[in-house]
Amino acid sequence: MVKHIVFWRLKEELSADEREQAFQRIKAGFEALPGKIPGLLKIEIGLDYGQGPDASDLVLYSEFDSRASITGYEAHAEHAALVPLVRDVRTEKRVVDYDV
Repeated sequence: MVKHIVFWRLKEELSADEREQAFQRIKAGFEALPGKIPGLLKIEIGLDYGQGPDASDLVLYSEFDSRASITGYEAHAEHAALVPLVRDVRTEKRVVDYDV
């Protein structure tokens, strides 16, 4: 199994309402992916409430059955459709993929 974790920082100029609306769109999109993308076993997305200086704003946690499945996920049209939603509101992205 492979775990795929992504952290994003949102643009500071977004209002609280804009942040919440963006989060809800992104969350709904990613949570709709299981069953549509082969090898995607689990997906969660959360909004940080701590807001410390080292914190990210959003986190995506997902599990895949193989490294090949992550490659398929990244190229899949359902995933590709979500990329602009995130890219439009983020300033920073960090990714970690590891085998379990």
